[in-house]
Amino acid sequence: MTYSLKDLLYLMARLRDPETGCPWDLKQDFASIVPSTLEEAYEVADAIERNDMAHLKEELGDLLFQVVFYAQLGKEADHFDFDAVVDELTRKLIARHPHVFPSGNLQSVRTEEGGFDTDVSGQWESLKAMEREKKGYASVLDDVPMALPAIQRAQKLQKRASTVGFDFSTVESAMDKVREELAEVEVEVAAGDRHALADELGDLLFAVVNVARIAGYDAESLVRRTNKKFAHRFEKMAAKLAQEGLALEDASLEQMEAAWINIKQR
Repeated sequence: MTYSLKDLLYLMARLRDPETGCPWDLKQDFASIVPSTLEEAYEVADAIERNDMAHLKEELGDLLFQVVFYAQLGKEADHFDFDAVVDELTRKLIARHPHVFPSGNLQSVRTEEGGFDTDVSGQWESLKAMEREKKGYASVLDDVPMALPAIQRAQKLQKRASTVGFDFSTVESAMDKVREELAEVEVEVAAGDRHALADELGDLLFAVVNVARIAGYDAESLVRRTNKKFAHRFEKMAAKLAQEGLALEDASLEQMEAAWINIKQR
């Protein structure tokens, strides 16, 4: 037997049944499950980065359950239900892909005579801008979520600003900004002003994100990759020192550095 989305929606309703449901699920609200949603999203990303397809299937299911949970809460409060979520999403995606659905519905077909708009990215941004205007946003930055991880939000703010022409023209010009910000950090380090130093360090990190974005990389993914690399090398360094009869707590910085360099070279 294979369960379907209909079964999952029924299961969710049972979990939230006031009489026979799960006590933990009954205590939850929109705000209380946000941390779980964020955690599940990162577990999906982690499985993809590890190319772990078996776990990716499981993690995608966990993430889908979060959506189903929110939809059940919305239904109970007479805000929306799962069908309404699917309907709005489908309508939005059709509207954002006029090069695929020229008549504005799922049945429309692009003809050869109609050609194909090669500026899909520009068209997408233009349509999103129209949506923001309809929603009453005063700034192109208004709907960039505050809850995004800082590096991811920095890149999204930069990308959104670029849609109105506020951007560096090349990687080299963005690198000039990094050098400028680094010099300002060095000034504050020498001055010993911790408040000013905090501001300048933030500016430096923001400038580095700009370089990554303009070079065509996702800065959040780059940092996750470096975190993983650091953790791997650190564990290897500890193992090497252990082979030499040294615990990390007993090794000198020079001994740890020598082991670190050896691991990098290998």
